[in-house]
Amino acid sequence: MLKAWTVGLLVVITLLSTACDKDLKDPDKEIKYTGPLIENNNVLTLFSDSARLLIKMKAPVQQEFENGDAIFPDGVYIEFYDEPGVITSTLRSNYGKQDRNKNLYHVTGNVVVENLQKKEKIETEELFWDKNRDKIHTDKFVKITTDSEVITGYGLRTNQKFSPWVMTKVTGSFALENE
Repeated sequence: MLKAWTVGLLVVITLLSTACDKDLKDPDKEIKYTGPLIENNNVLTLFSDSARLLIKMKAPVQQEFENGDAIFPDGVYIEFYDEPGVITSTLRSNYGKQDRNKNLYHVTGNVVVENLQKKEKIETEELFWDKNRDKIHTDKFVKITTDSEVITGYGLRTNQKFSPWVMTKVTGSFALENE
């Protein structure tokens, strides 16, 4: 009886010791989930100052991550306001990303900016918007269409009103005929 009990105890200890070896894993070596924690649909975000609407941002989908950053995988549409109810310019793109700590937005894919007051359109594939500093810039190819001409080149620096703007390297300027 003592021999059977000893053998049984040894089998149980062996099983427990081998089972524990497999379950202990270094948490730093484990693959961690880095995807979105929250996904919002039909997002409308309003930015205001002293109850005065400054910016309205719409997106079909917004995904938020653990660090507070967000992406807009299906694009983003932004309206910039000057006076209450008066839209000065708009921005739309196929994709957007927000760095919440820097309050920096990075939009890509068919980026179109329209200054409604000056009737100017800016087209590019990538644009950075620093909301805190009221600065917008890109180093990519840019096409600007005004009432009288089309200007192409690389690099653009402007503010949230998209006026005035400065193109870093102009590669072409074409006059448009008025009908």
